[in-house]
Amino acid sequence: MKLLVAIVNYRVAQLVIDCLHSIAPEIDTVPGMRVAVCENGTGDDSAERIQQAIDDNGWGSWCGLTALSDNLGFTGGNNAIIAPAMALPAPPHYVLLLNPDTIVRPNAFKALVDFMDQNPKVGIAGSRLEDPDGTPQRSAFRFHSPFGEFEAGLKLGLVTRLLRRWVVAPPVRDHAFETDWVSGASMIIRRETIDATGLLDEGYFTYFDDIDYCFNARRHGWPTWYVPASRIVHLIGQSSGVNAQAKRLPAYLLEARRRYFLKNHGAIYAATADACMIVGQSLWRLRVLLTGRKDTSPPHLLADSIRHSVFLRGFKLSDVRARP
Repeated sequence: MKLLVAIVNYRVAQLVIDCLHSIAPEIDTVPGMRVAVCENGTGDDSAERIQQAIDDNGWGSWCGLTALSDNLGFTGGNNAIIAPAMALPAPPHYVLLLNPDTIVRPNAFKALVDFMDQNPKVGIAGSRLEDPDGTPQRSAFRFHSPFGEFEAGLKLGLVTRLLRRWVVAPPVRDHAFETDWVSGASMIIRRETIDATGLLDEGYFTYFDDIDYCFNARRHGWPTWYVPASRIVHLIGQSSGVNAQAKRLPAYLLEARRRYFLKNHGAIYAATADACMIVGQSLWRLRVLLTGRKDTSPPHLLADSIRHSVFLRGFKLSDVRARP
């Protein structure tokens, strides 16, 4: 098998079906491509609806469905696809994690596979994510750091310019380049990278798992690249409920953030990152109060960030609780 595309569904069966419709014309662009859908314990008729679409459209030759009874999150759902595939006598050369809230542009998969074939030392590559009208989304990032957390909280132009080396989401570029991490909404992983790094860390459940995976792949000598020739429409937040609009961040996202810092950097670094985040957000709140400007932050962000910081939650590395 050349390429295994993994799609995890949770409460968005129609989006999965729409995504499969966009994939169907791309199957022949990468010989040896298979698609595996995991119905991740939604608890309704999602598995039946997806299987019916596969049968009615004649997709069975390249698409299969795995149905789970429990919601294992983005990480567990993908691992339910990846683990048995990697145990095959001839495992896939590449695994592509693809969100269900995506529409595949022509030759998007081929562009990623061709890039990986031509660059055997690259372990992971990510697509250019974009809005339906073609507007690019930021999908190549730097690793989170204390300076980056302070800049993101403060949102002050002068500070952003001074700390530009640590800004997590730099401006979009139009050419391929090495980056720290790419969005798991469309992320291809080399088989040898999976052998070295392992499966996704199910302790995250969802969020920060893609950052963690790219971080640990780099530790094993497998860098990450951004490949804008591969274009994927991403309907932001449709599968997770978290999008660009100002909604309160779910607890499991903030818990995943804490896990990432503790797991990969240790207690002192995690405490420094939390302190920088809290100070940055506090100064932003002060600016809002003094100037009367509109607060663009998610509701209760400062209080929630403090509540889920190591200062109140402690320094023990714990699994993120499943969302309802």
